[in-house]
Amino acid sequence: MYDLYIANKNYSSWSLRPWVLMRELEIGFREHLVPFGDESSWQSYRKISPTGKVPCLVDGGTVVWESVAVMEYLAERHAGVWPAQQAARAWARSAAAEMHAGFGELRSRCSMSCGVRVRLHEIPAGLERDIARLGALWNDGLRRFGGPYLAGEACTAVDAFYAPVAFRIQSYGLTLDPVSVAYVDRLLNTRSMREWYADALKETLRDQPHDDEIAQVGRVVEDLRAR
Repeated sequence: MYDLYIANKNYSSWSLRPWVLMRELEIGFREHLVPFGDESSWQSYRKISPTGKVPCLVDGGTVVWESVAVMEYLAERHAGVWPAQQAARAWARSAAAEMHAGFGELRSRCSMSCGVRVRLHEIPAGLERDIARLGALWNDGLRRFGGPYLAGEACTAVDAFYAPVAFRIQSYGLTLDPVSVAYVDRLLNTRSMREWYADALKETLRDQPHDDEIAQVGRVVEDLRAR
């Protein structure tokens, strides 16, 4: 069985991606949550991953770091990680790579924190562009491959890559078109996302630098996390 090392569920968008995919595809794994927040936690990660970062998948003597590499490793061993149809698979890989490398304003200004609701001080032009691109991309995939997921009937790796975005949209109240809103609701209501969210709300550990970043860009109007 695989061992999947992740960080705090409230904050760690990168950890969420392989976790959601493996849950949705019912790929068995042992979860190891190593909280981040200080130098000692970074040293703990270095014992697992050569980059000192998570997520990290361990399969016996094989260590796979970076969420893209984890997805590809799993795809070599399990059906359903990527769409079976060639055109859908090519689109899904492109869209996943775009998320991995792009949407910088969205990721920096609206960092993931599942348990809070934030009113942004402003919506700068860069964030508007990222939101518009999200809507265009999602509408394209849903129209082209028939939905209800981005590349067809089943949840695949491309949906897992955008799972953290669904939590960001919920936390920051970002405005999207109706088709995109329906897709976000679909992601949030998957079994895996509901399970992750419930666990995130139970966490009491706080990453103060992360929370300080949120306070700089907006006002927390609701905090649903455990005390």
